[in-house]
Amino acid sequence: MIFRGAMSAKTALQAFVGCSALLLALAPAGCRDGKADAPGPSRTAAFGLSSLQDLSGLKPKFAFRGRIVFQSNLDGDNDIYLLTADGLRRLTDDPGSDEFPRWSPDGKSIAFSSNREGRYQIYLMEADGRNARRLTSGEVEAIEEGWYPDGKRIAYTEQRKRALGRSYRLMTLDLSTGRAAPLLADFAGSAALPDFSPDGLLLAFTGKRTMGWDAFVADLKSGETRALSTGGRSCRPRFSPDGTKIAYVSSSADGKGDIWLVDPDGGGREQLTERPETYDYFPAWSPDGKWIVYASGTKHYPTEGTWELALIKPGTRRIVPLFGSGARDVFPDWR
Repeated sequence: MIFRGAMSAKTALQAFVGCSALLLALAPAGCRDGKADAPGPSRTAAFGLSSLQDLSGLKPKFAFRGRIVFQSNLDGDNDIYLLTADGLRRLTDDPGSDEFPRWSPDGKSIAFSSNREGRYQIYLMEADGRNARRLTSGEVEAIEEGWYPDGKRIAYTEQRKRALGRSYRLMTLDLSTGRAAPLLADFAGSAALPDFSPDGLLLAFTGKRTMGWDAFVADLKSGETRALSTGGRSCRPRFSPDGTKIAYVSSSADGKGDIWLVDPDGGGREQLTERPETYDYFPAWSPDGKWIVYASGTKHYPTEGTWELALIKPGTRRIVPLFGSGARDVFPDWR
């Protein structure tokens, strides 16, 4: 069953503002019409850092296990950083905008989006940041990606300009052959931001049929597509490691954005963060499924304010501050 909801012009505008994180995905930060904005001043002076390599003063506030990659404009433009319990390490250093890192299923590689060669395309690098190479090419932009569970393919969002605005569709890329093909070709509307269930049978994504974006899940075997939210105010669904829950963002409660949970069949809906003073976005699960890392800020993203990483425990809704560089730290992914 597919859920649909009508929207007024006012509601559509609220959805656009309320799900502001989607603006970054569909028109990447630092990019307008395929051109990078001029980077801002370096933020290293704010931390008393003698050089960009000296990140020793930046530590997590919580001794978590594993590795978290994320995007930050700590150096004035967007780069990919690695956070562990020991501290912070920068993985990319390019004048372009490196964004939206995602761990490969085996933890040996990181896929990310970048406009370092002009248009946004999908890149792949080793876990330590070495040997970055471009995976996609063409006349259209390729942005925010997700891995198939087998690690042999990547799905991504293809962004096309049109007379009014842009259109988005999902593509799949075979890493061994380099061949790309449409994914969910029968979905009537725009589709973006793919994330697969652990068994690879379901695909969560952000979709728009008329006005406003919602969270969807597709059964890749039957082709059935189900709306997980209605009203055009939701985005960025991410499967839990065991596939029983989906975390997503919705601005339906406070007009800004909160982290929510829902079952893959649309039941069990639960609001996790309830902080009207913050925008809470970009959820990603811990490997054991006990925590969700997300980004939180008090100003509208992506043009204002600082954003920090935080953790929330779904069972208790306990929130723990994790890390803040004083810049915009977003798009975490935990391995």
